[in-house]
Amino acid sequence: MPKAPPSTRIEATAALADPLATDALGERIAAFLRSTGQGLNIHLCGDLGAGKTSLARAILRGLGVTGRIKSPTFALVESYVVQIPSVLDIRQNLSLYCYHFDFYRFTDPREWLDAGFREYFDGTALCLVEWPEKAAGSEHWPLPDLRITLEVVAQGRIASLQAYSPRGAACLAGAASCDPA
Repeated sequence: MPKAPPSTRIEATAALADPLATDALGERIAAFLRSTGQGLNIHLCGDLGAGKTSLARAILRGLGVTGRIKSPTFALVESYVVQIPSVLDIRQNLSLYCYHFDFYRFTDPREWLDAGFREYFDGTALCLVEWPEKAAGSEHWPLPDLRITLEVVAQGRIASLQAYSPRGAACLAGAASCDPA
């Protein structure tokens, strides 16, 4: 996984006792995105069944995506556009482009670059990436703003959050119920 200098990496953990707690974490992340109108590069890590897709869906629902939110396992990417009121002019909406990636089927990190996904990671869109480790090491692979690792435990799930940028740190600070690590 990409390494960031210790001074820019901030960590927190959140206990997710049930699916509602996962949804609440997703809503808090979505609330931050709505408040800024800016995207983030969020890497979702964890074993199969850890809740990566559930958290991605919760974030997208929190942004206002309606209808079916499909897993991008076979398509590699599902895209959405959400309208967010402008922080500068409440009479105007901003379009936030959201891309939900799943790189589980990648066998070589260069597949990310070969697929032409580099342009999506320009810092203006929300990029939710499941299985980012399958693309890590590829040329031009971006460092995440926020990395969330989900682990199944007896009491539900534990989410370990790591911010690697100022925007990631601001988002992490906005997830109010997270306990500092």
